[in-house]
Amino acid sequence: MAGPLLAGGYWNLPEITAETFRDGWLHTGDVAREDEDGFWFIVDRVKDMIVTGGFNVFCTEVEAAVTELPGVRECAAIGIPDDKWGEAVTALVVADPANAPSSETVIAHCKTRLGSVKAPKHVFFKNELPRTSVGKFDKKTMRAEFWKDADRSVN
Repeated sequence: MAGPLLAGGYWNLPEITAETFRDGWLHTGDVAREDEDGFWFIVDRVKDMIVTGGFNVFCTEVEAAVTELPGVRECAAIGIPDDKWGEAVTALVVADPANAPSSETVIAHCKTRLGSVKAPKHVFFKNELPRTSVGKFDKKTMRAEFWKDADRSVN
């Protein structure tokens, strides 16, 4: 996005301003696709994308597939450290205790729906998922649990 009405940057945050505003363009961090009719759809955020074995996996695809399963209330997909692949696709799932699918069911469903690369390698069931002040999943907090002892980190 570019234009004369764009903000000049973030107040007192020169590093974030330099990263976000480059050559007159606002780089939002959104990943989008255009359909055959010319309509654009936001797919995911670059900072939430999981890079596993050189493949890019959008969290929203994994989350949509997992939440198709009966008994799943909500799901957040994140990448966690993996010595072989860099990151391993991981599903954090809140499920109905009376009708929760097994980890194996979640993984098998995603393999059928998305393929092996995008299917979670790990499934962790949670009572709730942390959220930001505006109600979105707090993926930074979710990832912190798994990356705290790693030599490197993601966003």
